[in-house]
Amino acid sequence: MIRLWWAQVRAVVRLEMKKTFFARRGLWIYLLALLPLLLFLGHNFQVSRQHAKLRRIASLSERPSSYQDLLSIQPGMTSQDVISRLGNPPERFRWQERRPSEDDSFVAVPHESYRYSDGSSDLWVDLADGKVTNANLRDGDDLAEDTMVFAGVFQFFYLRLAIFFGCLGVFMNLFRGEILDKSLHFYFLAPIRREVLMVGKFLAGLLATCVIFVTSELLQFIVLTSNYSSNARDLYLYQNHGLAAGAAYLGVTVLACIGYGAFFLAAGMLFRNPILPAAGILIWEAINPFLPTLLQKFSVIYYLKALCPVDIPTPPGTPPLLALLVSNSEPVSTPVAILGVIAVALFVLSVSSLQVRRMEINYTSE
Repeated sequence: MIRLWWAQVRAVVRLEMKKTFFARRGLWIYLLALLPLLLFLGHNFQVSRQHAKLRRIASLSERPSSYQDLLSIQPGMTSQDVISRLGNPPERFRWQERRPSEDDSFVAVPHESYRYSDGSSDLWVDLADGKVTNANLRDGDDLAEDTMVFAGVFQFFYLRLAIFFGCLGVFMNLFRGEILDKSLHFYFLAPIRREVLMVGKFLAGLLATCVIFVTSELLQFIVLTSNYSSNARDLYLYQNHGLAAGAAYLGVTVLACIGYGAFFLAAGMLFRNPILPAAGILIWEAINPFLPTLLQKFSVIYYLKALCPVDIPTPPGTPPLLALLVSNSEPVSTPVAILGVIAVALFVLSVSSLQVRRMEINYTSE
């Protein structure tokens, strides 16, 4: 019997895949999944232009400068000290400032800005009356900062919005879309248990959402690291646990599809109007950090946040509401978080299996 059920599940998955991947009502899901990728592609384009400009400035320098040479420039030096160490600046800007003097007149104070580069870092030197007032050195390759940006985009947009609404669009239509198209009765008339039909539809939706969002997440991670030198990339991937972080992001994405998919599959069978349950689930996930600890565990985002590989820092002065959104009130171990998402999904699917048994079709009321 189990072999028969499994064969029927595979048959349902094959039938559903084409409708799930190429349904016109779901094309917006691809755009939603690709938005972060477009963001990182735009960032890479901007960084590439910046690197090209820094290489041009370095090529115009009177003498080659290392990062240590740029770092040696400190406030209080004279313009001659700077030029003796780094040579004449490839870019120089001059202006004058009128300062009031003690006799109610004005004194013209000459200002200059020098710009140097070693090809990857950018140094701006501000001088007033021939002395350095500020030396601002900016590293060109800041992978640590970019990983924090990646973590922020993943937690605040990808998990809470992109995957959430993507699963809504896919799983909510597995049964509701069939009713609107007046085709669900073909499945119900077939010699197949309704629970088996539900499992097949769920696996088809899960496969579709995982392919879409995991592929997008993988491309985002590749784009994030592709803009850096091979040495910086290898250091991050193999010594700073970059590969483990990338695998964790992919795993969290799959678990998010499982958890949200189960909720929206059930909502598609229980409610005629998908807006109301979607809004309810969205509000419940959003207020999760403010709920009592016991109630927090009856959600998906509670466990997903615990599995994110990078903790977003909350420096002093961070608004309390934002700090609550970033961190869990109680640490959750990785096995507990994984089992928590799966347990919540199985509970919702078991409720859905009871609903699908007594589900009746009345196209005239839809």
